[in-house]
Amino acid sequence: MSSRRRQNVTVKTDIIKAADFIRNSKHTTVFTGAGISVESGIPPFRGENGLWNRYDSSCVELGYFRQRPDEAWKIIKEIFYDFFGKAKPNAAHIAVARLEAMGLVKGVVTQNIDNLHQEAGSKTVYEFHGTAQTLSCTRCGLNIPASKKIVDHIPPRCTKCSGVLKPDFTFFGEGIPEPARTLSFREADLADVFLVIGTTGQVMPACHIPHVAKNNFCKIIEVNLEPSSYTTMITDIFLQGKATEIMNQLMEELT
Repeated sequence: MSSRRRQNVTVKTDIIKAADFIRNSKHTTVFTGAGISVESGIPPFRGENGLWNRYDSSCVELGYFRQRPDEAWKIIKEIFYDFFGKAKPNAAHIAVARLEAMGLVKGVVTQNIDNLHQEAGSKTVYEFHGTAQTLSCTRCGLNIPASKKIVDHIPPRCTKCSGVLKPDFTFFGEGIPEPARTLSFREADLADVFLVIGTTGQVMPACHIPHVAKNNFCKIIEVNLEPSSYTTMITDIFLQGKATEIMNQLMEELT
């Protein structure tokens, strides 16, 4: 048997095993990172082709934002609204939503702020790092949707008090929002299967969530292009490949 054929057989066997884990699970949680959105046209922030190699990451540092909101918002608008705003859910997002609709997934913990899980149809989504879909006033706290009309004004201003508006995602130097933090770690306590998709486990404290799940005797299924910090430490089944391709194969076994 050729090495390629042997590899294909191994992948197929692991897909079947992963599908059995999910099918027999009482509580499967999906945990996603930037890798699931790459095929929607959103590059990761870190790494060789990461956004922080092209843009100054200080735009999302809390201190810098407060001191220079005009300069910070120019970059924020370009990345998170002009660029991210064009992205659409891909087959992996859709597969996750279908698994939830089938009752095979109880919830999604995501590190992403792109809203693609919700657009794909997922109902129970815990946004660990917040969202770019709403803005809050840094002066009076008013919370409003991030409409094009609002973000086209640099910097966006509160309609109530004229204070500077800030996106509701977590900046460097800012804590993880509640109740997303508590609910995300609760999933690690409740789940007996964790389906980890497109995250290498480098961002703290989000990277701890699968480890907490593993400590609670949870089975870990990992979907990534390359081995991650999870692969040899906590992963039970490593499915190597594009998120869309692997999730489509899983769906074939589960439907």
